[in-house]
Amino acid sequence: MSVERVTVYAASSQALAPEYFDVAARVGRALAVAGMPIAYGGGSSGLMGALADAATAAGGQVHGVIPEFLMDMEKGHQDLTSLEVVPDMRVRKHMMLENSRAVVTLPGGCGTFEEVFEAMTLKRLGQYFGPIILVNTNGYYDLLLEFLRHSVRENFMNQAHLDLWHTVAQPEDVPDAIETVEPWSADALKFAGVEAKR
Repeated sequence: MSVERVTVYAASSQALAPEYFDVAARVGRALAVAGMPIAYGGGSSGLMGALADAATAAGGQVHGVIPEFLMDMEKGHQDLTSLEVVPDMRVRKHMMLENSRAVVTLPGGCGTFEEVFEAMTLKRLGQYFGPIILVNTNGYYDLLLEFLRHSVRENFMNQAHLDLWHTVAQPEDVPDAIETVEPWSADALKFAGVEAKR
């Protein structure tokens, strides 16, 4: 039987304020203490490394998935429960979401945005049903959240799609959010589009 993991999207950049590293470590620790195995991008640098190091130090299971061409740049982590080296980014994203019970998104750049937007899109289309949690450190995602609300106002998304994701301010709130978010509708595909107003 496959173990359901929590997928965590995190940046590999080292040039970040210390608070972001602290938050990543606290998320890793909180998930480990809650007994929630982690799947993440497999790197040992940036927020990815802080997440993985803290989770493993707390006795958690951490599974990395990294494309071969990024092994040097992201420094594939050698102290994980498992590290899968895959051919490309598409395979990485697929494997990170396979058997995923939830998605947690730390602050990040375009790679992180792309990953979480794919998860949101799959959820909107009824292909993924787990909670998607944004860790909104220092209001990092405030402008993105406002843009998504703007998309609803302009009828590119439905009002119901504002429930595709949830935000937490504190890393320690992540496990509880995963457990308490209302299940996504099995009929998601029926309201994936936006009906013309009459």
